[in-house]
This record gives sequence, structure tokens and C-alpha cells, in this order.
Amino acid sequence: MNLDVVPLITAFTFVFLAELGDKTNLTTMMLSSKAPAISVFAGSMLAFFLVDGVSTLIGGELLSFLPYKLVSLASGLLFIVFGAFSLIGRKERIEIKNQRATFIRTFSFVCLMELGDKTQLASIVLAAELNNPLIVLVGVMLAFSAVTGIGVIFGAKLLRLLPEKHLRIGTSLLFILFGCIFALSAISDQILMA
Repeated sequence: MNLDVVPLITAFTFVFLAELGDKTNLTTMMLSSKAPAISVFAGSMLAFFLVDGVSTLIGGELLSFLPYKLVSLASGLLFIVFGAFSLIGRKERIEIKNQRATFIRTFSFVCLMELGDKTQLASIVLAAELNNPLIVLVGVMLAFSAVTGIGVIFGAKLLRLLPEKHLRIGTSLLFILFGCIFALSAISDQILMA
């Protein structure tokens, strides 16, 4: 059996570099600063597999059924509400202890952020161009595992050292910023299409 590692290395390298410091990576950092790291990691990985992994295996056909403008607008509004709630919420550190709630929250955020994201589209293109969807999927998931692991460790260990006030304000503003970007992108796309 001859294993061609070019699709694996190409997919891993591309996704790793594209996701490092990306909005999804920053979100997992922020979530893991307030919640159990294992739940944040598991929720993220399941979301990555369902959105990017399935897209890699199935291809572009899946993308044609998704109303991206509506998904982008809804995720933008959700992020704004979450960020505003965190900003005006209680002043003391809010630790999310419930692992199930953390898992579901993380899964939901990452799914919304990855729909139509550059790495989802790149995964589909790489699988088609390299003519090896399964090996590309392995490379993509290894890259997401590495980047998410780095983000979760950073959030769980280092961000907890920051004063709560700065962390709360930074996290809230980050979520509001992402929300505005998603919502404005959906609205501007709609205006340009009209």
C-alpha cells in the first residue's frame, strides 16, 4: 500500500496557517478561559468535523443548499447579543461549570463561524484538486486539532491570569466585533445582489 502524503501535508499546512489566529481560534480561546477546556475542545472538533469534514467528503453540493446570507446574519446577531450580555452582565468572573452547556455553546458558535468560511471552501477545493478527499479530511482534522488545542490551552491557562475586568471587556468586544462583521457582510451582500 502506497500512501501519498502530499494531500495530507498540503491540507494540514493550509488549514493550520489559515486558522491560527482566526476568529474561530480566538473564540475557542475566550470560551476556554471561562469554561472546561475539554468541553470547548470537544465541541469545537465536532463542529469542525460536521461543517468542514463533511464538506470535504461531500463537496460543493452541500454548499448550494445553505442560505449563507441568512446564516451569516443570524450568527452575527447571536454574537452581538452574546457579547452585549457579557459586557453588561455581572462583574465577577462567570465560570461555566456545566460541561454539556459548554459543549453545546462551543459547538453552536464554531458551526456558525465555519459555515462558508475560507477553510470550509478550501477543504472542498483541496479534496477535489488533490483527488483524495479522505486523506485531505485527515489533514484538515489534524490541523484543526492542533490549532484548537493551542487555543484551548492558551485560553485555559494564560487568559485566566488576566484581570477579570479586562478579560470580560475584551471577550465581549471581540464577540460584538465578529457579530457586526457577520451581520454587515450579510447585509452588504444582500444590497449588492439587489
